[in-house]
Amino acid sequence: MIVSIVITFLAFKFNLNFYVDLTMLSIAIIFPLVFTIRGSFRRREKALQHLSKFRSALKTVHYFVMSNKELSEESKKEMTDILVNISEQTMDQLKNNDDSTKDLDEIIDKVLTFIVANDETVSKNLKDRTFRYMKDLHEAIENLHAINTHRTPISLKAYCLVFIYIFPLIYAPTIIFDVGLENNQGITYFIVLLTEFILISLYNIQDQLEYPFDDIGLDDINLEAFKLNR
Repeated sequence: MIVSIVITFLAFKFNLNFYVDLTMLSIAIIFPLVFTIRGSFRRREKALQHLSKFRSALKTVHYFVMSNKELSEESKKEMTDILVNISEQTMDQLKNNDDSTKDLDEIIDKVLTFIVANDETVSKNLKDRTFRYMKDLHEAIENLHAINTHRTPISLKAYCLVFIYIFPLIYAPTIIFDVGLENNQGITYFIVLLTEFILISLYNIQDQLEYPFDDIGLDDINLEAFKLNR
């Protein structure tokens, strides 16, 4: 906004005004912005699906363990703590945008350790069901990790940002040409500032959607709702 005011002021001061067809310039900025916003929104919707699958798999494994009459209460509590730790660690990793999954992988491996340690009391049927839903859990976690670490094309975002800052250099003189130097300068300032406000707002919306797990934007995902012990 400050850049727009300064450029418009300089355009009036040095009497810079010319005609440029803004259609192509608008397409050059609006189309990439809309494309990145749509891509970020789809990533957010996919994240919601994977989070639902993640919690569903955790709850199902928990039900299987709790319904096993051969396991002791201590063993059931141990497995419950493991599943809760998986839930907490996954949410912390997403919220902190952590690229490393080492700690999370170690916690998930405790499920196998538990099954092996309780081989005599864990039936084959329970093992098969547990591994079946652990597969869904792994798949959901990997998809969430991929969404969290791989963004929409950075080069396209940089392109949009550069053009948003360059746009007033062409837009302000064109608006001055259309409105006329003899008319109130406030009209020109208003049009230029309004246009730039729209563009930078769209860019900021896309930037917030880009990070749906950090609890900063208005449209971020409420991770607490997908924890095992919510």
